[in-house]
Amino acid sequence: MLSEKVVNYCKSKNWWFEDIEEEYQHALTKLGIDLHSDFAAFYLHAEDGPTFFSRRREIYQIGWFMINSSDYRLGMERTHNVLNLPEEYIPLDNFEGEFGFFYNKNTDEVVALGLGQQMEDFCAGKLIPQWRSFNSFLEWYFELTDSSVAI
Repeated sequence: MLSEKVVNYCKSKNWWFEDIEEEYQHALTKLGIDLHSDFAAFYLHAEDGPTFFSRRREIYQIGWFMINSSDYRLGMERTHNVLNLPEEYIPLDNFEGEFGFFYNKNTDEVVALGLGQQMEDFCAGKLIPQWRSFNSFLEWYFELTDSSVAI
């Protein structure tokens, strides 16, 4: 369940909607997302247009991009191929500056990846995801927690 911090933050920004868009549900299902996950709860209820902006970076509103941009699916496939990422990793942004956030739909973890040694470590199984849950990533991303993550 999403933390009160995340939900209250979204409500304070007028980003939280109680009604669920059926199209967004279908979009997340196409990605193989568990609709009872924190990831689904966030993307089914929170929206500020096509992206959210914090920490000088944008992350996608995944439901919006799945419905309104044929490029998202193509971009995701291209990212998987170019970076040699397993299919369970869903890009949360556009990998701007050769760096991006990826959600693992099987483990609920989020990893920040950049090209070079970090990517090599990830592919070798040596890189531990920086966030053990999508909720902890959101709390960090929206600066709702004191914990710092070096990325």
